[in-house]
Amino acid sequence: MDIRLVTKDDQQSWTDLWKLYLEFYETSRPPEVYQTTWDRIIDPDEDMYAIMAFDAGKPVGLVDFLYHKSFWDIEDRVYLNDLYVDSSCRGAGIGQMLVKAVENHAKEHNVALVYWLTSTDNVQAQILYDKIATRTSFVKYQV
Repeated sequence: MDIRLVTKDDQQSWTDLWKLYLEFYETSRPPEVYQTTWDRIIDPDEDMYAIMAFDAGKPVGLVDFLYHKSFWDIEDRVYLNDLYVDSSCRGAGIGQMLVKAVENHAKEHNVALVYWLTSTDNVQAQILYDKIATRTSFVKYQV
């Protein structure tokens, strides 16, 4: 298993997996969002990143994350925005490896905290997350 930050050559692989991720959550985005998001990921002046998992050269998972400032810490925080593993590869530890890769990236950059959200009905993801992280009591609101 090859787990690494994406390069410019990974655009189509990332796009294909991100589309599957969005489909899992029964949503979609227009093409310009795909392109703008990709451009931000590969722009060294942006604090947005993507790591992908490849099995024998085949893309099988992705995690997208971003750094941001916080009122509570001097160091940045990392928000893990998207985590997706191809349905044919789930249960093989790829999701855990991708989260660990984000955690390692964050440690290398002296980050105070890595955190993420998931849907209350995404039970499969919660089983993994409960093993590798601490569940908080916060509730999300948006306007």
